[in-house]
Amino acid sequence: MALRPNEISALIKEQIEHFDEIIELKDVGTVMTVGDGVSLIHGLDNAMLGELLLFPNDVYGMVMNLEADCVGAVLLGNESAVKEGDEVKRTGRIIEVNVGDELLGRVVNPLGQPIDGQGELNTGKTRPIERVAPGVMTRKSVNQPLQTGITSIDAIIPIGRGQRELIIGDRQTGKTAIAIDTILNQKGQNIYCVYVAIGQKNSTVAQLVQKLRDGGAMEYTTIVSASASELAPIQYIAPYAGCAIAEEWLEQGKDVLIVYDDLSKHAVAYRTVSLLLKRPPGREAYPGDVFYLHSRLLERAVRLNEENGGGSITALPIIETQAGDISAYIPTNVISITDGQIFLQQELFNSGFRPAVDTGLSVSRVGSTAQVKAMKQVSSTLKLELAQYTEMQAFAQFGSDLDAATKATLDHGAKVREVLKQAQYSPRPVEIQVLTLFALKHGFAKKLNIDDMSEYMNGLVDHAKMAHNEYLEEIKEKKVISEQLEADMKEMIQSYTNQFLKTKVGA
Repeated sequence: MALRPNEISALIKEQIEHFDEIIELKDVGTVMTVGDGVSLIHGLDNAMLGELLLFPNDVYGMVMNLEADCVGAVLLGNESAVKEGDEVKRTGRIIEVNVGDELLGRVVNPLGQPIDGQGELNTGKTRPIERVAPGVMTRKSVNQPLQTGITSIDAIIPIGRGQRELIIGDRQTGKTAIAIDTILNQKGQNIYCVYVAIGQKNSTVAQLVQKLRDGGAMEYTTIVSASASELAPIQYIAPYAGCAIAEEWLEQGKDVLIVYDDLSKHAVAYRTVSLLLKRPPGREAYPGDVFYLHSRLLERAVRLNEENGGGSITALPIIETQAGDISAYIPTNVISITDGQIFLQQELFNSGFRPAVDTGLSVSRVGSTAQVKAMKQVSSTLKLELAQYTEMQAFAQFGSDLDAATKATLDHGAKVREVLKQAQYSPRPVEIQVLTLFALKHGFAKKLNIDDMSEYMNGLVDHAKMAHNEYLEEIKEKKVISEQLEADMKEMIQSYTNQFLKTKVGA
């Protein structure tokens, strides 16, 4: 049966009234060139810097160049799946990463996807990997210690919560070991940790995860891994992704420690990406904005004031030097961005002084503000004593006739060095550090041989734990050595020292 004209118009009107589909505008471009993990795309006029693009076969890319007639993007997936002429879609999302408590104990890639084989992550929340650092008015001065458990650092180059302390030295001098010990030492300190591995071997990351698991540290730690086999763009975004994960906890008022291992490889990855995008090379072929690369990352380390939650992010960036040259381009850049550096020296490492911290070249620009009072009481002269020892040692090897004062200084300095030696993966609680430095400061080790120092200090710690644990508990809780406690500790240490010397004479 044929419809009348008025019925047709009524039908059309009804369809128009119930037409609730939204017209979707899709910004689509075309791949002009692709190769070496980089693609030039024509037609994406509204693309944003850092935006995720979707290529065919579920390959993602990130916009890094905005030019007059095309967009330069780096590929975050299999390059062989993309070819010239392919259609590219905008996602409208700036590159982001999964965040939240579900990430604790997990190993993820810089896109927040799990790579540890322990199942999917359903955090339900993401954050953009790039963010403007908190402003000056939201910050608070750094005055709370972040204990590393390493005596030479906690006593001489203290790190505060919210500080950026660079760990710098040649390869195989123990840089990562210091960072891992610091993470292990946060057990029970209510601090979350993020470890970002850039350009490391997968086997190295696996060993590190196992070491943290053995030490019970993985329950408060997240590992972000961009291994050496990954594309340069993935390595480039890794530290920003790690920082975004840390910022989620920062905004909950928590304290976070983040390790970037290492930013030398990060700069190399960025250089690779920049040169492939035809950006002009500068000094040592790095692009001109390589300083901004690290400064915008490390500026995000912060201690917020109470009105903004009172949380903190403490950053430990690692930089590898070549033949101890800290005056090279990237090392000097990062030194100028951070609040101090821990310099590890190859000669010290090879001579058996480990951790191989060069106390002369190392510095903390926060200083004793980030120390508990008990530590200040026992460590105030350590740096000077070590400096005198180093200087006199240089002269002593040329002269045989040394006066008594010089011999005493050399002997004391050697004993200080012996006490500062520490095995890997064995961080010391602050009360143990204070006890050993107290015994050293008040001259109880004067009559001991240098070879006996390690045995003496270990025995003293065991004796204090068994017979006078209340002294250690008082240091731990009150964080100060009162006059009464000082007298009691001197009596205890004197008694132990006499006993120790007797056994040595008897032996």
